[in-house]
Amino acid sequence: MHLHILGICGTFMGSLALLARDLGHTVTGSDQNVYPPMSTQLENAGITLMQGYDRSHLQPHPDLVIVGNAMKRGIDAVEYMLNAGLPYISGPQFLADHVLQGKHVLGVAGTHGKTTTTTMLAWVLDQAGLEPGFLIGGVPLGFSESARLGAGKYFCVEADEYDSAFFDKRSKFVHYHPKTAILNNLEFDHADIFDDLAAIQKQFHHLVRTVPSEGRIITPITETHIDEVLEMGCWTPVLRTSLNADPQAELCAEQLAADGSHFKVLKNGVLQGEVRWNMTGQHSVANALATIAAAEHVGVAIETACAALSNFGGVKRRMELLGTIRGIEVYDDFAHHPTAIETTLDGARKRLGERKLWAIIEPRSNTMRMGSHKEGLADSARLADAVIWYQPEGLDWDLQPVVAAADNHAMVANTLDEIIQKIVSQAGEGDAVVIMSNGGFGGLHQKLIQALQHTA
Repeated sequence: MHLHILGICGTFMGSLALLARDLGHTVTGSDQNVYPPMSTQLENAGITLMQGYDRSHLQPHPDLVIVGNAMKRGIDAVEYMLNAGLPYISGPQFLADHVLQGKHVLGVAGTHGKTTTTTMLAWVLDQAGLEPGFLIGGVPLGFSESARLGAGKYFCVEADEYDSAFFDKRSKFVHYHPKTAILNNLEFDHADIFDDLAAIQKQFHHLVRTVPSEGRIITPITETHIDEVLEMGCWTPVLRTSLNADPQAELCAEQLAADGSHFKVLKNGVLQGEVRWNMTGQHSVANALATIAAAEHVGVAIETACAALSNFGGVKRRMELLGTIRGIEVYDDFAHHPTAIETTLDGARKRLGERKLWAIIEPRSNTMRMGSHKEGLADSARLADAVIWYQPEGLDWDLQPVVAAADNHAMVANTLDEIIQKIVSQAGEGDAVVIMSNGGFGGLHQKLIQALQHTA
């Protein structure tokens, strides 16, 4: 079939495009924002990309249009699709119908850590020789692509709570029917589609309803919002994890390094293995425990999983070191929620010790743009020595109160040049700069590196 994907450069839809290509379909796609790393990955895979959402992209008519959840009524291609009576489907539904049938699905859900944990899980299963398929909402460093069909019966999928399409407002993960489900954490997010936390919990309850009684649900002991979901009804054994020894948890960590880079793994108090890796932060340890528990459910020994994680490469845009220029380390991170900002900076602080830590943050997500998290923003970045908040065009609330509420040195920048000038003139040898955004940030990453090189 000829499939055309509207919104193809989103992390999920781009990964779906790769799977559709591997199924033997001809794949083309349109997007408003065609930028790396996803555009590079798609073009390398021989997928034709078109800029914008013009109706001409759907001529001649494809056999099926896969509609991304960023598509809205009024977009030219969407209106043409509906008026011409073209067959269309949401991305999650296509995945469920064409890829997941007959598979043992391992789904990773939660407000934070989905991409990294899904990547970890695929990595561990791959190292154990299970040849899993996977779909990851980011570009993993350990694999050449963000999605593959796999040769075995296992499929790892990032189980996102965001809605499926303009015509299907259910969460994506409701379509996936996982047998092994990781519920990492649950906080309020996606204020553009959810009214409150209870609305998200309801979707998580719908997910729990689909997990079979012979399956496994994995969740930390500290997540009361998930406990509330499970109290609505749960028909599946639940395995609990803990970052410290705890009798309520079946799988615990004994931490040997404060930054999370070295820890033992215990099951019911008995030592099973040890992880020593390049990842940092307590959230990384939590993700590792969930991964180990999920892998164990499909027959991977805990010791084997620990050994695989010790060789784990990480994910692009998760504290990814882009370069060291003039002794200044420049990192890229996807953090776009106060909790994610805090955990990322906590890991960075513990790794860097007393070295100066700069945070450059773009409030780009829909929830951020709406100001839903503005009360907690100043505090979320407190572990950085200096914070530059970017006030982009279209942000309809003022970042100055965030700066005013900060205990550390904070400022607002209205242009990328202002940010670059600040870092170039004031950052010194041994400093680390962490750029946080869930978008391209106007190419700031490379522009900053070039400016630092120019002044070296």
